Amino acid sequence: MNSSTTAGHRLSSDAAVRLRRKRYAADRRLRWFGIAAIGAAVLLLGTLVTSIVVTGLPAFKQTQIALDVNLDPERIDPENLFRARYEAVLRDALGSLFPGIEGRDQRALNAMISGGAQFVLRDMVVANPSWIGQTVRVEIPVSDPFDQLAKGNISRDTPERFRRVSDQQIAWFDALEADGRITQPFNWGLFFNADSRFPELAGLSGAIVGSFFALLVCFLLSFPIGIAAAIYLEEFAPKNRWTALIEVNINNLAAVPSVVFGLLGLAVFLGWFGLPRSAPLVGGMVLALMTLPTMIIVTRAALKAVPPSIREAALGIGASKHEMVLHHVLPLAIPGILTGTIIGLAQALGETAPLLLIGMNAFITSPPGGILDSSTALPTQIFIWADSPERGFVARTSAGIMVLLGFLLLMNAVAIFLRQRFERRW
Repeated sequence: MNSSTTAGHRLSSDAAVRLRRKRYAADRRLRWFGIAAIGAAVLLLGTLVTSIVVTGLPAFKQTQIALDVNLDPERIDPENLFRARYEAVLRDALGSLFPGIEGRDQRALNAMISGGAQFVLRDMVVANPSWIGQTVRVEIPVSDPFDQLAKGNISRDTPERFRRVSDQQIAWFDALEADGRITQPFNWGLFFNADSRFPELAGLSGAIVGSFFALLVCFLLSFPIGIAAAIYLEEFAPKNRWTALIEVNINNLAAVPSVVFGLLGLAVFLGWFGLPRSAPLVGGMVLALMTLPTMIIVTRAALKAVPPSIREAALGIGASKHEMVLHHVLPLAIPGILTGTIIGLAQALGETAPLLLIGMNAFITSPPGGILDSSTALPTQIFIWADSPERGFVARTSAGIMVLLGFLLLMNAVAIFLRQRFERRW
């Protein structure tokens, strides 16, 4: 029997068949394990997103009550609109719908109106001074318990002693709803109002503006410094133990927890330099420190991706080294640099720990006017709302997460667009 016959006999033997079956079974198991892992990840992600969306969607609507308010000039001085008793005007307008109610019942009826509704009416009158002397219908937000009642978060079947609203208050609310005075328009205040101690009036305006200023400072610092450092290390720095040490430390800094950068900002920027606490300037500087290692690594990778032939051709036609880098290599690396920059800024947008340590979690009732004004940011605003006991802040916390995720998705979409639009394939 020759050697080929012997080999064929071995391959067709029972042992070889069992070995092949075992290998095929192992391949199938590995494939199914991969599919199961992907399925579990998708399921968990879907559960998380669904939970956030279901919880946060009610915050995008705000329950309001239509009241006919009499803006009597004797009660509202046209020369001093900010000192008028708008709260009394609203109470009279609501009381006129339920005449004969006094005492404790009157206080229970007035509880239907948001505690900050007087400021809403004040802003309306300041914006429309011609209303003075007239009776106008205005949409006023209801208080949080009645907002939750309208959205079904407070069950009417719950015994009265376990509810935040009484049976009498529910009857008044139903009467107003039957009269067409209860509406639920889109809650633009979630985007254009600043924070408030009243859940029905709290918004993300201050946090959005604060995040914008912080990211602007972060970009203005990290982008030029990161690109300059990467160009030097990749194109000009000598290859010795010192540059190797610098490269190792840059890679290590990219993996340092963000809270460490917050401690650094607290000690250096606030402690030594005396910069204002809770300011977007300090927040942006801390985020720039955190983003710089990633920026340098991404820029060096983009520079390495440029073919050596580009460098050789530029030097061959008489360009100096810095002309070769600035006029030939860097323009070809810009798409990758921009992509990495946007992804780094998106990562900085979602950071919470460093901003908490420098105080960007203060209660701010107006958007910041500049980088030195006290402010919050989107992640810290979500943290503040999550720590609030009122039921209305639960939905607003999830809504804030949805807004933050929307900005992150938008920034990543821009990064993908820039990469596909300007990327060169070699």
